[in-house]
Amino acid sequence: MSSIRIALLAGLLVLGGHVLARGDYEAVDPSGQTVVFWHQHGGVREAGLEAIVARFNTENPYGITVVAQYQGSYPEIFQKMLLLVGTPDAPNLVVAYQDQAAAYHFADGLLDIRTFLASERWGFDPDDYADFFAGFIASDVNQVLGGQLLGFPPNRSVEVMYYNADWIAELGFDGPPRTPAEFEAQACAATEQPFSGSVTGAASLGYEITLDASRFASWTFAFGGDVFDAETNRYTFDSAAAIEALTFLQDLFARGCGDIVTERFGDQTNFGLGQTLFTVGSSSALPFYEGAVEAGAAFVWSVAALPHTTPAPLSNVYGASVSITAGHAPEAELATWLFVKAFTGREAQADWARASNYFPVRASVAAELEDYFAANPAYATAFELLEHGVSEPAAPGYAFVRNLVAAEMAAILDGADVASTLARLNDEANRILIDQLAEID
Repeated sequence: MSSIRIALLAGLLVLGGHVLARGDYEAVDPSGQTVVFWHQHGGVREAGLEAIVARFNTENPYGITVVAQYQGSYPEIFQKMLLLVGTPDAPNLVVAYQDQAAAYHFADGLLDIRTFLASERWGFDPDDYADFFAGFIASDVNQVLGGQLLGFPPNRSVEVMYYNADWIAELGFDGPPRTPAEFEAQACAATEQPFSGSVTGAASLGYEITLDASRFASWTFAFGGDVFDAETNRYTFDSAAAIEALTFLQDLFARGCGDIVTERFGDQTNFGLGQTLFTVGSSSALPFYEGAVEAGAAFVWSVAALPHTTPAPLSNVYGASVSITAGHAPEAELATWLFVKAFTGREAQADWARASNYFPVRASVAAELEDYFAANPAYATAFELLEHGVSEPAAPGYAFVRNLVAAEMAAILDGADVASTLARLNDEANRILIDQLAEID
C-alpha cells in the first residue's frame, strides 16, 4: 500500500493499533454475482434509483446484477433486518441509520467498509477519495465501536430554518434572523402581527417545533455545543450549551411566540398557509414546502442556517447510509461494494441529487448541478451550509435515546426546570448506552 494511501486513509483503517486483517479481496472475482439492495425510497426517488441501478447493471464489466427492493420505511426495514441479520437470507446491501447499523453489528451482521477502502485494487484512488465531503464519511465512523465504518453515505440532508421572506419584510426586518435574539424578536413580532397574505383565520405564530432529537441537537449545535463527547464516548445532553439552547426555547414558548407541532407535518402545512413564520427541519423536505406554499399563501420563502451564537453556523448534517451485510460469499461482498462505489460516483451522484433532492456526497458534483441550483435556489442555499456540517452520534441505542429526548423536550417547553431535566435525560441516555455496549462483551 502506497504511503499516500496510508496517509489519506489512516483515520479509517486503524483499529486497536493495527490495520484490519479481515477480507482480503484483492484476488476475489465478483463476476456474475447478484446483489439484493433493500431501500426505503418510493415515488420519484425510487424511479431515480432504479435508473442508476439499471445503468450499473448494463455497464459494469463483471456482469453484476443489482436488484433494488423497496421494503417500507426505515423502522419497517429495521424490524425485518433484526430477523435476518447475520444470516445468508439478509440482503447484501441495506439502507441504515448509524445507530441501526450499530445494532446489526452486535449480531456480527455487517462488514467494516474500511477493508474495501484499504484495497489497492478496489478502493478509491487518493484524489477520488478526497472529493468526498470528509464530514459525511466521518458521520458513519462509529467511535464507540472502535472506529469501525459500518456504512457508506450515498446522500445527506442538512437541518435548515424555513422562513417566510414576505412576512419578515412586512414586520420591518431586513432579512432572516442570524442570532437567537433576532429570531426571538421576529418570532414574537409575527405572533402579534399576522401575515397579510395568510389564507387561514387561525392565530399567527412565530415558530412551530417538532419534538425530535434532531431539533434538540440542531439548537445545541447553534449555541456552540454538542450532544455527545467522542473522547469519553458519553452523551452530553446537560452541557452548558444545551441548557442555554433549551432555556432559550422555553422562554420563547413562555412568551407565546412558539408552540409544539400537534399533527404530522403540521408545521409544514401551517407554514404554507402563511400562519407560521419559522419552522426547522430537513432540507430533504424542500419540495414539500414548495408544494405547501404554492397550494397555500404563495409567498416568497427560503431557508437559512439556524440562528447561532457561533462565528459560523454549525449545521446538523444527517442521513441514512448503506451498509454491506456479512454472511455472504466474498464474491458477493465485493460485488456489493462495487455497486456502492458506483452509486457514489460523480455521474450517479448528480443523477441521484436531481431525483431525490438529497445532497451529493462529493464536492465536485456541484459543478454538474449548476442548472439545478439555479432552478432551486433554496436547495443551493442549503448546500452552502454543508461546509460547517456536524453530525449526531452514531452510538448504539440512539433510537431509544431519541424517544427520551422528545419526551424531555416536551416537559421543558411545558415549563419543567431545564438543568435538572437535562441532567436526568443525560443520565438515562448514558445508562442506555452502557447497556448497549454490554451486549458486545
